[in-house]
Amino acid sequence: MANRHSAANESQGSGSETNPNLSGDARAPWPGSHEMPRWSLGELGEAPRFELGKLWQYLGPGLLMGGAAIGGGEWLTGPQVTARFGGSLLWLASMSILGQIIYNIEISRYALYTGEPIFTGKFRTPPGPRIWVWVYLLLDIGTAFPYLAASAAIPLLLVLKGGPAPTPELMAANATTLRVLSLLIFAAALLPMVFGGKIYNSLKAVMTFKIVSVMGFLGILALFFSHGSTWVEIFTGFFKFGNVPTGNGDEVVNIFSSLMQGKVPSLGIATFGLLSSLVAISGQGGLTNTPISNYTRDQGWGMGAHVGAIPSLVGGNDLTLSHEGTVFVPNEQSLPRWRAWVGHVVRDQFLVWGPACFFGLALPSMLSIEFLPRGMDLSNKWMGPVATSDGVGQAVAAAVGPSLGTIFRFLTLFCGFLVLAPSMASTIDGFVRRWVDVFWTSSKRLRAVDSSKIRVLYFAVLGVYACVSLVMLAMIPEPSKLLSIAGFVYNFALGFSCWHVLYINTRLLPEPLRPGWPARIGLVVTGIYFWIVGILGAISTISTWK
Repeated sequence: MANRHSAANESQGSGSETNPNLSGDARAPWPGSHEMPRWSLGELGEAPRFELGKLWQYLGPGLLMGGAAIGGGEWLTGPQVTARFGGSLLWLASMSILGQIIYNIEISRYALYTGEPIFTGKFRTPPGPRIWVWVYLLLDIGTAFPYLAASAAIPLLLVLKGGPAPTPELMAANATTLRVLSLLIFAAALLPMVFGGKIYNSLKAVMTFKIVSVMGFLGILALFFSHGSTWVEIFTGFFKFGNVPTGNGDEVVNIFSSLMQGKVPSLGIATFGLLSSLVAISGQGGLTNTPISNYTRDQGWGMGAHVGAIPSLVGGNDLTLSHEGTVFVPNEQSLPRWRAWVGHVVRDQFLVWGPACFFGLALPSMLSIEFLPRGMDLSNKWMGPVATSDGVGQAVAAAVGPSLGTIFRFLTLFCGFLVLAPSMASTIDGFVRRWVDVFWTSSKRLRAVDSSKIRVLYFAVLGVYACVSLVMLAMIPEPSKLLSIAGFVYNFALGFSCWHVLYINTRLLPEPLRPGWPARIGLVVTGIYFWIVGILGAISTISTWK
């Protein structure tokens, strides 16, 4: 019996048909590429028991990533779309967020079973890590564009200069100042990775402050200075599936209604680049979702309790990170615990991450619908937050006086800074973390390094990433250029990753732990959706370069 299991372990891409765990073999399974190390065996602990009075226990990866999700797409692209089209096209963001919820649950499924992030699982599949490293470096290129730091510099500049009128001449005259501010913001975004012990805890503290501050301020504007009709337009817009812009200016038609009437609408392909960016960065986008599985491990959920976490440069001296994952034996004792852990992740996504994404898009969109004239062209992305702050200031001044109007104008500008700058920190950590994690496991040379030295690798990669991004900011400071390139690349990356995750969870995981058919179909459909949007966005964006 032992010999049969040993032979099965050597088969490529199996790991389930004759899984040694299922028959009590002491050896852990070793599916997929054998360039990656064999898993270890451990015991799955109990999941937290769900109690409404203890919702604090769900403030985990969903909170951190929910705070990161309120970023470039929500503050820059979302208001640009709603200022022009109102809430009629927000269904595109709904599709993006709902698809990402399915994706997030599935990448966390892998982390719960193995204690490894999903990126490591990708490298375990054929044809092996030597091929996947090049594929995913290409797909991850959009994350290397530091558009959030470049965008955050604009409201900060206007706050420092006393809020002059946002004109192209002002931007041109302060080009050097903007470049310096963007570099400083990027450098400041590195601080949560340097201090605080476990990097995950430092980032969670930053994102908690961001959510409370941003949502609190926008909530005040929503309660006291907006109309009910604005909220009706926004929330119905999330469900207006099939609405598309036509080639006639800002007109929107429903493609399903038109086809039922025998009409084929003329689509406004020129706007698809903008809509592609909205879809790409609503929620997380691209490969920036993958750190949810890393944070699931660092939170100690599921088998993550056995493998450790990545420490910061200062503090966290007692933290280590195992080179390989640890899995458990699916049996009568562990399977109920497994279902409880999956339910825990599902609640984290639906109670924290999903609502944060929807409200994180709805509140900035409320600003543009409520305080800007319909059809306003915000083609220069820095104009959106700045024009919105002017509109807020004027509305508050008319309602309660000019003094408060001035204060609220500056608070709106500073709110934009708080939205964008902390998200730069999570983007940096996510990029560095997924590559450090996968190299830590896939490289034979690094597997020989003591597990306490993970911080050395993390900060070496962080240093290289920082240098490249700083050079990019110095050479291409205009955020719209960085965002437009990142947008359609994000869609292709996330679409492909959906299909790859489906393969991983139906090949590397034992049969009782695999996703059901609704999740499998959801991953396929989500991947198709992002690729269609990515293709249309690429055509539209590239046409503007001619």
